[in-house]
Amino acid sequence: MSVDVRERRGEGAEAARSRGALIGQSPRRLEDARLLTGRGLFVDDVQRPDMLHAAVVRSPHAHARIQGIDVSAALALPGVVAVYTAADLGHLNGPFSVLIPHDDLQHGRGLSALAVEKVRHVGEAVALVVASDRYIAEDAADMVAVEYEPLPAAVGLEAAVAPDAPLVHDGVPSNVAGHYVRNVGDYEAVRRQAHLILKERFRVDRGAASPMETRGVVAIPEGRGLTMYVSTQAPVALRAWLAAWFDLPEMELRLIAPDVGGGFGPKVMMMYPEEVLVPFAAMRLKRPVKWIEDRREHFVATTHEREQVHDVEVVVGADGTLLGLKTNFLYDSGAYSPYGIQIPIISATTLPGPYRLRNYSVEFRAVYTNTPTVAVYRGAGRPHGVFVMERMMDRIAEALGLAPMEVRRRNFIQPDQFPWDTGLIYQDWAPCKYDSGDYPALADRLERMLVGVADEVAQARAAGRLVGVGMGFYVEGAGPGPYEGVRVRVEPSGKVQVATGVGTQGQSHFTTLAQVVAGELGVALDQVHVVTGDTAAMGWGIGTFASRAAVLVGNAAYLAAQAVAEKARTVAAALLECTPSEVELRGGRAWVGGPAGAGEPAGAGGSAPAGARETVRSLPLGEVARRANPLRGTLAFGEPGLEATKFFSPQQSTFPSGAHAAVVEVDRGTGFAKVLRYFVVHDCGTMINPMVVEGQIHGGVAQGLGGALLEKLVFDEEGQLLTTTFADYLLPLATDIPAIETDHITTTSPLNPLGIKGAGEAGVIPCHAVVAAALEDALREWQVRISEMPINPCRIWELMQR
Repeated sequence: MSVDVRERRGEGAEAARSRGALIGQSPRRLEDARLLTGRGLFVDDVQRPDMLHAAVVRSPHAHARIQGIDVSAALALPGVVAVYTAADLGHLNGPFSVLIPHDDLQHGRGLSALAVEKVRHVGEAVALVVASDRYIAEDAADMVAVEYEPLPAAVGLEAAVAPDAPLVHDGVPSNVAGHYVRNVGDYEAVRRQAHLILKERFRVDRGAASPMETRGVVAIPEGRGLTMYVSTQAPVALRAWLAAWFDLPEMELRLIAPDVGGGFGPKVMMMYPEEVLVPFAAMRLKRPVKWIEDRREHFVATTHEREQVHDVEVVVGADGTLLGLKTNFLYDSGAYSPYGIQIPIISATTLPGPYRLRNYSVEFRAVYTNTPTVAVYRGAGRPHGVFVMERMMDRIAEALGLAPMEVRRRNFIQPDQFPWDTGLIYQDWAPCKYDSGDYPALADRLERMLVGVADEVAQARAAGRLVGVGMGFYVEGAGPGPYEGVRVRVEPSGKVQVATGVGTQGQSHFTTLAQVVAGELGVALDQVHVVTGDTAAMGWGIGTFASRAAVLVGNAAYLAAQAVAEKARTVAAALLECTPSEVELRGGRAWVGGPAGAGEPAGAGGSAPAGARETVRSLPLGEVARRANPLRGTLAFGEPGLEATKFFSPQQSTFPSGAHAAVVEVDRGTGFAKVLRYFVVHDCGTMINPMVVEGQIHGGVAQGLGGALLEKLVFDEEGQLLTTTFADYLLPLATDIPAIETDHITTTSPLNPLGIKGAGEAGVIPCHAVVAAALEDALREWQVRISEMPINPCRIWELMQR
């Protein structure tokens, strides 16, 4: 890995230059020893002696009326404590509100805890069984007799918008939940002047996040309140919603997101039925209740993502300049729309990419279908927009006889054109305005990485192998608000406590936040203890998603640590009889006298170098904290202790960018595609920990390649999901992922003090486009056109036969 730091822009530049030595370094992760030695705490690890276990009765039908529910047989089973239906919950059953309303979401519909009158997808919750153990609960769930009247199902986007399609929701005139139209510039005017007009239809099908740890909820009644352990990406926001839903004071509901074994977006979703059902049962029964999702449940009860169908047209000048683009697309919402139309808005605003697209017309319809609800999954709409634009860039190159890279270079936004306003409003309701970037530099670096690849491919082809190369560029919105906060406190022991409301699902928050704080306070990394996702430690926050943790939490941690450091210098100055500007924090002590690294305090065996003050004095940072919190006398330094809570609220998202390329080989006999090499050039602004960024990229690429070549959720015409195990929903193996060759440039963001832009989703975003281009290149003797994703070996072989 190498890093090229470009000219920095704005306030973030100076801050990034002045940070302590820990930012930009790659120390070993602080959390690894605990996790690798089995000392992690996941939801299913939470045990109580009198704990009950829950199982959910789920609909076997995609669309049906509930004629009746008989729970008597289940209740008679020894060990069963309770069975609840919608009637038992009363007003607590919902429906839940749409979390993110929008003017263009005309018919938003939220979920209920348990289905009332109708079920709208296979796996929808109908009843909850609580028993002494999970085995009895599952047996009893099978004994709950639900009488259904099956109804015709709306399955498939095109079928669901047909005039005679069955309606998913009564009282809605069609299955269209929302209709969005936006225009930038004058597309029709440039269309009349076009040298070339190209049209194509693209489809991206459904996928599932499939984290190692499925969802889970534990609710424990304690005194007047409740403690919950939830495998969630948004613990503070979930606590606030549940407290309001159950009419509990927030202080009486503690919600903890412990170690979370992967989130990838679906665990942001609020509120899942089980997040209401489990605390309801615990409070009603006055006993702890646990529910852990099994893998089949994950396929039908946790949200999906991805499915869109785009009809695209581009108009192009004779020199390959992109004059305008128009897309009209359908987006599958599934049975409900808890997140409104956020995902297709992200697709629409991501599509312009790194190109000077001045005339853009976009229209979409969000469509209800009788399938599980669709919400965010890593990338969250961005891969769709990138797939469409990058595929059309390749089509332009093909039509004009130009190299794919050359077409892109002719259309890049140039470094001196930032900030670049796309003319759109992003998902955070702020302008979609790119803050910084250098897209020609990304191309330069990618071409440098690809030196020699063309010769390798030519040799393989001469030997009769089907090998191709593809590339893709992207710009992604990241780090949206509204805010995140961090509390930093120095204890009398000298240890530093850091608390944030966001949870962590493997992003290395324990290490990266410690790096930010340790650098400001001048303490060793292992002296910083980070607490995430516990509302008792930090009761404010939104969540971990949209590549926002480093941008918002990292900057909040920096601001809080700065405030603590400033107070530490003030207190130490009074104790050491100097001015605050003379105090330096390093080595876990407050020093006065002598340059950095002057050595030990007087009398400790060290001596100051020539030119230093006559006396070098210091105090342990813990002693400074103790003296800032006196037991007697007056409080001379404002608030007690060395502690600060700070919030960071960005005015708009940041916009990291990147370029990927892949070498792919196709087996002539089977259509099996193997990725031989994969290249990434990335710009996420300042990197707190380059090793962590590398890990995020590698994980994202692995998910992206799985989503491109293997993973597809398949429904039959009645809405039955046919891929509910890992035997038929295929995930990539370690052997399917090549060594990922990475490089970085750095253009810092002017929108935050540290110049960070976000990195969590970068690896996955362009993979569809890159793999599609490489496959077409490999199969060019068949003139195969790749316009759909994912594309498995059977489909590749079928296209070859055509």
